[in-house]
This record gives sequence, structure tokens and C-alpha cells, in this order.
Amino acid sequence: MTDEPLVLGIETSCDETGVGIVRGHTLLADTVASSVEEHARFGGVVPEVASRAHLEAMVPTIERAAETAGISLSDIDAVAVTSGPGLAGALLVGVASAKALALGLGKHIYGVNHLAAHVAVDQLEHGPLPEPCLAMLVSGGHSSLLQVSDVTVGVEPMGSTIDDAAGEAFDKVARLLGLPFPGGPHIDKQARSGNSVAIDFPRGLTSRRDLERHRFDFSFSGLKTAVARWVEAQQRAGATIDVADVAASFQEAVCDVLTRKAIDAASSRGIEDILIGGGVAANSRLRAMAEERASAAGIRVRVPRPGLCTDNGAMVAALGAELVARGRAPSLLDLPADSSQPITTVVA
Repeated sequence: MTDEPLVLGIETSCDETGVGIVRGHTLLADTVASSVEEHARFGGVVPEVASRAHLEAMVPTIERAAETAGISLSDIDAVAVTSGPGLAGALLVGVASAKALALGLGKHIYGVNHLAAHVAVDQLEHGPLPEPCLAMLVSGGHSSLLQVSDVTVGVEPMGSTIDDAAGEAFDKVARLLGLPFPGGPHIDKQARSGNSVAIDFPRGLTSRRDLERHRFDFSFSGLKTAVARWVEAQQRAGATIDVADVAASFQEAVCDVLTRKAIDAASSRGIEDILIGGGVAANSRLRAMAEERASAAGIRVRVPRPGLCTDNGAMVAALGAELVARGRAPSLLDLPADSSQPITTVVA
């Protein structure tokens, strides 16, 4: 027997239907039904397609998670669900499903913040979070720096993206280079055989003037445009484009800015631990550069394994379990799906 809470988590903020089951800090099941192939031909996620895919996948994914975990749904202590931020229609499917499950089982429901869940998931691999820590979350929709004192209540934004997030830039540059969607893994693969200093792409918001106003903020729109112009110029000149060199040089620019600002933010607050989460955290160059630079600054780095970096139900269950363990109040059954839920709202 154990007093650790058993929580089922549902994640539907974008194009993947994730259901995770966690007991305390132990992951029992992490099942995902992805609709990425349905979006690939459009070069990006189509919200209506994602919502319909969630509807079709929800019940089978929940059943598969329970079977994998070896539990009955009646065994769980609570249901956690991503209530925001994300695609409105996709979130609605997850929230409505979680409400039905919680009501049918007579269990509490926790509507949790997607970004806070990306922080909490690291506990499944590396144990309790250092308090405080600096979380850098990098994904298709977010590039954020957060000071985390208590992941269940105390998440303070320090910086965020002001235009394209890092993941968006990866997808758009991949499209320019004729690489498949999603772009991140394909650029990472190409970059391994490329020269990262072949092309000097710009580093957004790193000039002295920018740092005065946007010290911890990110901008990757200009970098994406610079890559597009460079490719166009080569094409006009009839030159052959070395995809590996472009990928490596672009990736180096992104990782340079991300790690530089994360270490600056941590150092400015005297924080000794950096946690990296979100889909872009699976990037091999980002992991290596973060480790190297953080070590030089006397800062420790924690990064979940790649499978826990992308959107998944395990991260939602992990945050839900932490909320239950710390005695935080559950959400009401009329909790909304909030596509722009701020990071300061951990529980809706």
C-alpha cells in the first residue's frame, strides 16, 4: 500500500492525444495517439483536424493507459487535464472528457496549465524539483523563461517570445529547406553533418539596446526571415544549397540565444538549477550547449528524456499528482478551456 496519489492526466492542447497515469513521482503509463501525419500535408497543425482526431482517440487512449498501468479507472484519486494554453477546440475535447470521467468516477478534477506541466514532468525522471529553479520552456508555441519556486503555485514569468517561438521557427525553416513536418527532428538530424559556422545568421534580441528592454525575451521571426532571404539569394545565383550547413547554422543561432539568456536569467537571480522542457528540449545541440555553458557558470541542468519533452499525458498527471500531494484545492466542474491561460494560473 502507498499514500502517494494515483492520478490520470489528459493532454489535448495541440495535435497529440496524451493520457498518462502517475503514482506520486512514478510513471505507470504514458500513451499517445498522434495526428501529426494528418497535418503533415498541410505543413502545420490544422485545429479542426486536431479536434476531431482527439474525439476519435480519447476513449481508446484512456483504456490503453489503464491497461498499461494495470489499474481500474475506479482506482485513481483524481483526474488532471490541460485547461490551457493551446488550441481552443482541442482543449475543449480534453476538458469535456476529463469532466465526464471525473463526474462518472466521483473524483476531483484539476484543470492545469500546460507550461507548468512541462516543468512538473521532470520529477518523473529526476525526482523532486529544486526550489527555486529556472525553467526554460521551448516548443512550437512557447519560448519562456520562468522562475519556479513551487510548481503548484509559484511560477513567475521572466521572459517570453514576442513573435515566433523556437519551435515555430524550426518548422518554417524546415519547410524552406524541403524537410518534412514537424521540422525540429529533421533539422537536428541534418545539422549533425553540417557546419554550424558556415553562415552567420542573426541572434535576435541580443544587441545592447534590445537587452535593455528585452533582456530575457526571445524573437525568432527575424532569424527565420534571414534564412529565407539567404536561401532565395542562393537560388537566384544558381548556387547549390547545402541543406546540412543551413540547418546547422540556423540551429546554432537558436541554441546560442536560448542558452545564453537562460544562464543570464538564472545567474541574475542566484539560481543554481535550470530545467529545460518542451518539444525543442529534445534537440541534441540545445542539450549539449546548455550543459557546456551551464557547467562553466556553476549551474546544474535537468532535461527530461526526449519522450517526456514533447506534449504528453504523463506531464499533466505529474502536475496533478503534485497538486494532490500538496493539498491544493481542485478545480470546479465548470472549469473552462482557456486557450490563453497565463502561466501564473497553474490550476484553473
